Amino acid sequence: MQAHRTVSREEWLAARKAHLAREKELTRLHDEVAAERRALPWVKVDKDYRFDTPSGQVALADLFEGRSQLVVYHFMLTPGSDHICEGCAFVSDHVDAARQHFEHNDLSFVAISRVPLSRIKAVRKRMGWKFSWVSSAGGSFNFDYGVSFTREQVASGNVGYNYGTSSLVHDDLHGLSVFYRDGDEVFHSYSTYARGVDVLLGAHNYLDLTPKGRNEKGTMDWVRLHDEYEDRPAAQACCA
Repeated sequence: MQAHRTVSREEWLAARKAHLAREKELTRLHDEVAAERRALPWVKVDKDYRFDTPSGQVALADLFEGRSQLVVYHFMLTPGSDHICEGCAFVSDHVDAARQHFEHNDLSFVAISRVPLSRIKAVRKRMGWKFSWVSSAGGSFNFDYGVSFTREQVASGNVGYNYGTSSLVHDDLHGLSVFYRDGDEVFHSYSTYARGVDVLLGAHNYLDLTPKGRNEKGTMDWVRLHDEYEDRPAAQACCA
């Protein structure tokens, strides 16, 4: 890590106050962008999407669980592959603690993958997650919302991920979509991909406050499934 100057408390306080002005600028800009996001137009969902759940097949509207807002996390699991996306698992590790709060503010959460439900159940059990996670296997949901791609798209070398701004090419990629329900009607209000999901990562926010920051040699290169860290707590290791 690069060496830092050591200064007096007075000099540090002057530098900290100057940086505080920049932080306030960022906070105000964040609020402005969030307001713009909320003001985006919506698209009515006309397709009859169906999802496999432990209690049977349900429609998109059922995933709201009586609330008017729904966040869908597009968890990257590819049919026929044993790989579990470390980044998606990192995001998912943050969900259950927050969920108890945002569910009381009219927001439901569900993860959706296009693998069979049996694969989802196995991963969910291994990782110890409690949030809802359903299968879109056999349907077009993942393709329609920009996180799964056909063989032809992958072969072309450009799947148009993240509104065409990313060069990533894979059968399945990650993202997040937001829906609103008004009676029997469901609307799509927002989707984000790639680093747009970074805002969900509380661990990153802690690291960003420290001298080493995220301590990366490549984007999230240090992240592992939480049961694969060599120094994980013994209590966690015993339950893996």
